[in-house]
Amino acid sequence: MDPLTDVLGLLDLRSAQFARVEAQEPWAVGFQGYRHIKFGAVLKGTCRISVADLPAPVTLSEGDCYLLGGGRNYELSGGPAMRAVPSSEVFTGHTEGSTVRIGSACDAIVVGCGFDLDDANAAVLVDVLPPLVHVPAGSGAARSIRAALELLRAETDAPGPGSPFVTERLSQILLVHLLRAHVADQGAKGGVWLTALRDRQMSAALTLMHDMPAHRWTVGELAAKTGMSRSQFAARFAKTVGMPPLEYLVSWRIRSAARELRTTDRTVLAIANRWGYGSESSFSHAFKRVMGAPPGTYRALRQSGRDRRRV
Repeated sequence: MDPLTDVLGLLDLRSAQFARVEAQEPWAVGFQGYRHIKFGAVLKGTCRISVADLPAPVTLSEGDCYLLGGGRNYELSGGPAMRAVPSSEVFTGHTEGSTVRIGSACDAIVVGCGFDLDDANAAVLVDVLPPLVHVPAGSGAARSIRAALELLRAETDAPGPGSPFVTERLSQILLVHLLRAHVADQGAKGGVWLTALRDRQMSAALTLMHDMPAHRWTVGELAAKTGMSRSQFAARFAKTVGMPPLEYLVSWRIRSAARELRTTDRTVLAIANRWGYGSESSFSHAFKRVMGAPPGTYRALRQSGRDRRRV
C-alpha cells in the first residue's frame, strides 16, 4: 500500500457540510476555520480568497481548486473593499448540499466541502499542509481535476437520488488529486512526509515502512533497499521527511496501534505484537512517548469519551 493511501485509511476520511454558492457581484462571505480540512472549487467566474495569517488575497479563476487546513478563518468574495457577511447568516435555513444564492444573477459559482478526520491522528495530514493549497486550472494536474469538477458541477446543477453519496465521493477524489498536485508542485523540498513522496528513493523507503511496519527495520537496511549509503540515507530522509527514519516508523506504528485500541477489543499485548513490539512494556513506553498516555489509559479515555482533546 502506498503511504498516502495508508494515511487516508488511518484518518477515517469523511466528507461533511457540502455547499454550493451562486453569487452576484459584489459579494463577500466570511467563514470560520474548519477544524480539519476544507476543499473548495470555482465552477464559474472568479472570486478572491483571503486566509487568516496570509499577507494577501489570492484570485481564483474558473476551474481552480483549493484546500485549507489548520482551522484558519477565511473569506470568499467577488472583489475588494466589501464587508463580509458571516456564513452563519448566509446559510441560515439551508440544508447541507442545497444551493445558496447571493443576489439575483450568477456571476460566480463556488462549491465547498469540509473533511472530518480521526481527531487522534488528524495532525498526520493537517500539520503537513500549508495554510492554503491553490491548484490553478492550468496546472499539470488540471486534466484529472477538470474531469471530476465537471461531474461535480453536473451533480450540483441538478441533484438527484443519491446525490449526497455522489458529491461525497467526488470530493474525496478531488482531495486526492489536489494532494498529488501539491506534492508535484512542492517537490521534496517541502520537508514533510507528504512532499517526500516526490523523491523516488525516499518514497521507496516510506513505502517499505508502510508495507511492513512490524518489520525490525534498521537504517542500514532501509538505506540498502534504496541504493544509498547509511549516512547519506539518514541525512536525506531527515531533511525531506522532517524526522529521522526510525522516528517516523515508530510514530506510524503507534498511531496505527492507537486506532486499534480505539476501535477493537484486542488486548494490548496482541496489538503490541501485531505492530512489532515483543513485550507490552516496550510497546507502552513507545506509545506513551508518541500519544501522551499509556495504552490502557488511552483506550479507557477514548472509549469513554471523557477526553475530547487530541492525545
